[in-house]
Amino acid sequence: MLRVWQCSHREPVLAGIRPLLSAIGQLIFPSSCLLCSAPLPGRPAVLFCPRCMNGIKFIHSPTCSACGRPFAAEGQPEHLCHTCLNAPYHFDRARAVIFYDGPILEAVHRFKFGKKIIYARTLAGLKSGDGPFNPDQFDLFVPVPLHVKRLRQRGFNQALLLLREWAGEEKKDKIDFTTLVRHRWTEPQTNFKHHERRKNIKGAFIVKGPDRIRGKSILLCDDVFTTGATVNECARVLKEAGAREVSVLTLARAIAQ
Repeated sequence: MLRVWQCSHREPVLAGIRPLLSAIGQLIFPSSCLLCSAPLPGRPAVLFCPRCMNGIKFIHSPTCSACGRPFAAEGQPEHLCHTCLNAPYHFDRARAVIFYDGPILEAVHRFKFGKKIIYARTLAGLKSGDGPFNPDQFDLFVPVPLHVKRLRQRGFNQALLLLREWAGEEKKDKIDFTTLVRHRWTEPQTNFKHHERRKNIKGAFIVKGPDRIRGKSILLCDDVFTTGATVNECARVLKEAGAREVSVLTLARAIAQ
């Protein structure tokens, strides 16, 4: 009886204390912009100040109906870009949230190479709602994997951290980060010209346990789409292993291709 009494009376007390603790925490550890350190009111989900947010360019329609490449002219219907007409990708469609430019370029570099994993939630939070895709239409969420050597160097897979934020607690069971494996070491794609990247990444991925993905609709996730060579190779391997369809979601998209 004593335990029941304690539990039933503890929750109202804690509920009253939490706002006070939050206010004290805000005074001692105020929120600040991750990029310029400007103070932020309260505890916003996205830790960028208005000035830095103004430098972030979001991707809007019209885009290529396949790879999601943004078109400059507004008001035109979505259609295939010249790349998808001449050399179609293996994935069914790809979309990105923002341009890989300005503040985002700096933020992603700090996140990946500066080991600032605190950036994951803010960067993922730039995707409003479901974003370009309805997550309910996919059977599995798969991050682009890192080679074990790169994973040891970096300490984390940035694509997986973003994906965990996007999926949330509700859909975390859909995340599969073990079936698609990067089994061959490759030099960073940034070391190669655009037309060389597909050759560099060819054969870098394998699928372990294809029964896991056979007949499934997969959302493949990464941080940046530059030429699409990496996600394209992942999609090729996934489809050869039996995936029904593969869509690609990336945080950012490089402007020049």
